Amino acid sequence: MNSDIVESFAQMVREKGVDKDVLAGIIEEIFGMLVRKKFGEEAKYDVVVNMDRGDIEIFLEREIVEIVEDPNLQISIDEVNKRGNQDELEPGDDFVEKLQLATFGRRLITLAKQGLNQKIREIEKDIVYNEYKELLGEIVVGDIYQIRKNDILVNHNKNELLLPRHEQIPYEKYKKGETIRAIVKEVKKTNSGPLIIISRSDNTFLRRLFEIEIPEIYDGIIDIKAIAREPGERAKIAVESQDARIDAVGACVGMKGVRIHAIVRELNNENIDVISYSEDPVVFIQKALAPAKLKKIDVDQSTNKAIVTADSDQVSLIVGRNGVNIRLAMKLTGYEIEILREEKPFEEYEEDIELIDLKEELGNDIYELLINHRYDTALEVLQAGPEKLKEIESLDEEKVNEIIEIIKSQFEEED
Repeated sequence: MNSDIVESFAQMVREKGVDKDVLAGIIEEIFGMLVRKKFGEEAKYDVVVNMDRGDIEIFLEREIVEIVEDPNLQISIDEVNKRGNQDELEPGDDFVEKLQLATFGRRLITLAKQGLNQKIREIEKDIVYNEYKELLGEIVVGDIYQIRKNDILVNHNKNELLLPRHEQIPYEKYKKGETIRAIVKEVKKTNSGPLIIISRSDNTFLRRLFEIEIPEIYDGIIDIKAIAREPGERAKIAVESQDARIDAVGACVGMKGVRIHAIVRELNNENIDVISYSEDPVVFIQKALAPAKLKKIDVDQSTNKAIVTADSDQVSLIVGRNGVNIRLAMKLTGYEIEILREEKPFEEYEEDIELIDLKEELGNDIYELLINHRYDTALEVLQAGPEKLKEIESLDEEKVNEIIEIIKSQFEEED
């Protein structure tokens, strides 16, 4: 059993890089426990472990006496002489003998094996915990081996990683056996072992992908100043070049968008806006709200609030689909953004729209009513204004406002 135990521990040293002295200490502790169980807590003993030779030696030290009162701590001179000890020992001296494992009996040996196995499991857990603690915020590549209702289990170097639903990219499809990339987001100690949580939705995952795909970021020539992201939908990333000769945005996008496309594909076609960072909040907000054209930006740095003034036909661009553009701009810049909408003068519209082309949007009854009152185009209706339109029988204020909004929205779509 001695050599088997040492060999199993030596294998751990080779495969997992565990310190030899640590393992030797564990073996000494376990066999020390055996001695104390057999000979009592006050027993004097020494456990010698040679990891290189694959050997464990246990020595028990007892006092030589004429009459034994405590056999765990004492041995009679007669017993010493019977053993044919060559040294000239006498009462009062210490007698050291080497113990065989059989001395401890089957029950204690089984107990030792259980203790060793438990220590091995604890060491393995600590090794895995420390390994992934070092990988926090880094990308790992694993294979999906189980898809459950609320999470996905990923195999990485024979270790189980957990990808919870809230760390997944929404609407992304996962298949068993597929290779997946994610960052190590959190490592926890639990009774059953370390819990390693990975993420594909965290901002750090996007940051690491940029570092992989864009050498200038990896080398520190381009800095990522801020990231705002709604996973699976859209992201904005602000970059700044430390070298005046290098265009930060151009380097990130790459020739014909080849660099950014690689990241977009990895993120399930998430749209990514790369923005040039500016310390001037007005400039930064303007770039963050692109492609909308803004007329004016008033910034209050003490409250981190900004009021953006824009023509009505630019509001939809500022806000974006389901409000995603303005939400990301606020996250990216750190400013709460309020929009002031200015109506665009009618004369600035480049083309008029025949009312018949809006028949479906207005509804047949409203269309006929307007035509009968000599309104043939959309601009004619807008130029008439709410007060004039309310003179038409059966059109109240609410209906008039609805007509005007429908027509304005058509001009905004045209732009």
